[in-house]
Amino acid sequence: MTTLTGPPKASFRLSMLLSDTRYRSYTFQFIALMLLIAAIAFLGSNLMRNLAAAGLNISYQFLGSPAGYDINQTLVEYTSQSTNAKAALVGILNTLLVAFLACVTATVLGVIAGVLRLSNNWLVSKLMSFYVEIFRNIPVLIWIIIIFTIMIAVLPGPRAFRGDEPSASMVFDAIAFTNRGVYIPAPVWGPGSIVVVITFLLSVVGVFAYRRYATKLLYDTGRLLPMGWPSLAIFFVPALLAYLVMGMPIGLEYPELKGFNFSGGIKVGGPLIALWFALSIYTGAFIAENVRAGIQAISKGQSEAAGALGLRQGRIRNLVVLPQALRVIIPPLISQYLNITKNSSLAIAVGYADITATLGGITLNQTGRAIECVLLLMLFYLTISLSISAVMNVYNNSVKLKER
Repeated sequence: MTTLTGPPKASFRLSMLLSDTRYRSYTFQFIALMLLIAAIAFLGSNLMRNLAAAGLNISYQFLGSPAGYDINQTLVEYTSQSTNAKAALVGILNTLLVAFLACVTATVLGVIAGVLRLSNNWLVSKLMSFYVEIFRNIPVLIWIIIIFTIMIAVLPGPRAFRGDEPSASMVFDAIAFTNRGVYIPAPVWGPGSIVVVITFLLSVVGVFAYRRYATKLLYDTGRLLPMGWPSLAIFFVPALLAYLVMGMPIGLEYPELKGFNFSGGIKVGGPLIALWFALSIYTGAFIAENVRAGIQAISKGQSEAAGALGLRQGRIRNLVVLPQALRVIIPPLISQYLNITKNSSLAIAVGYADITATLGGITLNQTGRAIECVLLLMLFYLTISLSISAVMNVYNNSVKLKER
């Protein structure tokens, strides 16, 4: 009886690192890694030699020194006597604020414009095409300056709200649009307000959970649950009941004109508004093209098949077209979110105190610690960019096609 056996395994030889395809890629990667480490080591040693020759060193003790300058818009308590580290924290929070607001607004604008570009209405589609071509072909810095200039020139000053017959008035006696910014009511948190906030956040999670369940039920059984009114009920009813049960613990502090300016409420500064709107409308034009491309990548036969089954156009768009289009839209959308975050560094053009203006601007000039400040700036933008990419890639993996 003959026993079939495989060929004997060859022993490993060093020449196989280049001749054997099983090991060749690892060899080249190892060589590239060594070259990269050598280049970084050379640059680092060269930097340390130059610093030593100039009698300098790398030190981050300046972060504990008083900053000595004011910041016009802060999310945390800050004074001119706060440390440079606190000033950098304020700049980081301001950067994250405008990046988050611009990402949300740009996404909404981009989705709406991208869908309307494919509208059968000639006027609507051409208007959206005009928006896309105009805004994405003019640098975002110009839009920032244009919006900021319009705010200063068009909106009234605080003194226009003064007098028995003022030339300007507050909207609903609660919101004041001025050339210094927009003043809106500020929430006043009373005892039990944390319960209301937690209930509201759980309601938001509940809306997504219900819509996910309804979609899964439709795909599995064909049973169609209503989406609109249950989502609104889950969103509003629990938080409203918690608000009433806890004795209405959340109030509002309205802005009031006192002296030469408004006091109370929340001030949304003109630089923040200009930067926010400019980044939103500029990046929204790019997102609109991503959305249009994603929708057009879906075969018309699928929409026609869904229509033959009796689905309405809204259901076809939400259940057939958009879920598949997301697989095309999400990858370039990640790049647009990264562009928004990095383009926020243009805030210095209108005096908005982001991380580039605080740590990379005033703090750098006052302390002379250019290398330290630039390294911290690079670390921040690298960290936030990698974080955005990681989160969006997780979502991208959840919507991409699952192969067997």
